[in-house]
Amino acid sequence: MLKRVPHTYVIIFGLIIFCAILTWIIPGGEFQREIVNVNGIPREVIQSQSFQIIESDIQTWQIFSAFFDGFVNTANIIAFILMIGGAFWILNESKSIDIGIYSFLQFSKKWEKSRWLKKIGINNIILSAIMLIFSLFGAVFGMSEETIAFTIIFVPLAISMGYDSIVGVSLCFVAAALGFAGAFLNPFTVGIAQGLSDLPLFSGIEYRIFMWIIINAVGFIYILKYASKVHKTPEKSLVYEDDKYWRNRNEENTMDFEFFVPKIAWISFGFLSLCLIIFSVSYPVTDLKIGNSLLRFPAMPISTLLFVIAGILSLRKTVHYYILSLLTFTIVFLVIGVMGYSWYVMEIATLFLALGIFSGIAVGKSANEITKSFIEGAKDILSAALVVGLAGGIIVILEDGKIIDTILYYVSQSMEDLGKVGSISTMYLIQTFLNIFIPSGSGKAALTIPMMSQFSDLIGISRQATVVAFQLGDGFTNMITPTSGVLIGVLGIARIPYEKWFKWVAPFIAVLMVLGFLLLLPTVLMSLNGF
Repeated sequence: MLKRVPHTYVIIFGLIIFCAILTWIIPGGEFQREIVNVNGIPREVIQSQSFQIIESDIQTWQIFSAFFDGFVNTANIIAFILMIGGAFWILNESKSIDIGIYSFLQFSKKWEKSRWLKKIGINNIILSAIMLIFSLFGAVFGMSEETIAFTIIFVPLAISMGYDSIVGVSLCFVAAALGFAGAFLNPFTVGIAQGLSDLPLFSGIEYRIFMWIIINAVGFIYILKYASKVHKTPEKSLVYEDDKYWRNRNEENTMDFEFFVPKIAWISFGFLSLCLIIFSVSYPVTDLKIGNSLLRFPAMPISTLLFVIAGILSLRKTVHYYILSLLTFTIVFLVIGVMGYSWYVMEIATLFLALGIFSGIAVGKSANEITKSFIEGAKDILSAALVVGLAGGIIVILEDGKIIDTILYYVSQSMEDLGKVGSISTMYLIQTFLNIFIPSGSGKAALTIPMMSQFSDLIGISRQATVVAFQLGDGFTNMITPTSGVLIGVLGIARIPYEKWFKWVAPFIAVLMVLGFLLLLPTVLMSLNGF
């Protein structure tokens, strides 16, 4: 009889203990740090020849206090998850998402009548289109934490289409991660790394676009093949038993739909329209940051006008379509906020909280009913929020044990006398390895790029190639490392046990790692524009 697989919490606690043991083995060390201006933003970076051994801080009882510190350090993600969970529970109780999924599936069946579309597979077209959008978001503005919110939408959709929760997570989280890895305009990875390397911002974009296309092609094919297998034989899904929650929820939510439009829906629509008009007057033009370019565009006025038109048309049918319209424009304003006003998790969580509250108001819920629904949603998703804090404890142990800089120093020394291909490959592996301990792309860039870029000068590798090695090494393992709060949050919401996710994604990561190595070779063996 097979032994039972440990709970995700047990796995994370085991990693905390392992990292604490490392503080007994690896000597303490630190680099001197300085503040430099990177693309107009002050960043703390290491000074390349400043490493020194210091007295280590062995971690013992701190394996328990790391939980608390992990919760504190990831408080923004934890609050984000709880607010998203509460907001979407209100939205879910309105039955709007279920009606939207049902309508979408009915509409997609009409497409199957086309002989050409039927030959390709209408579901393949739908899945690919959704993934392409999220990959673009990852490539252009580094979408990551935002995918937590979309998991609640795409997992039920995937289940309704005959797939599983892994496919649902792939539609948003994995697709955004593929775009993040092959990014060509991401300011948080490519932008910072090039700034620290004294390279023109977003130079070498032609080859990065090529990489993005290849990575997406391989990634989408892998996901679609798995999706096809699950669609034909649902029992072959790794999470078939775990998905009972979603299947039961879909069955409960698609019984009978009552279409209605309460007066309060019109009142709340009028109030929101007025607020958006005021915002449009205050912000008539938005500077949308697309890579190194600014697009001055009346985003708020145009979006407000479309919201008003969509709201009137949807409320003439049913309040459920109006709430779906609210959801759609929440996503639109999210994109405007992120690209135009540098929004992060606080603003995004606030936006979705407003979505939940106004959805509850629109269907005629009282303040107490909305509050009760919010609490139920936060309670339902609490385990996902807690595991993010637990995973944060791993980073706390490594930082407090003062061994992160030591690890960075010694692995960087391993690149001597390896030649161009060997050196760039080692850089790639180092960045991949460090991503386990430092899942933040911008944080790892500040730590590694000042040293790596200078080392690349000594061995005759272009700094642009070093940035690509960082970019690819940082991107792929975001989908597997247990220290990533975003990954753990997404899996918690989707109710996918980490060990089952690992079993599915490990071969995928192996394929992507090999692909990343092949994409690195032209950066040192060929003459590329910007390299």
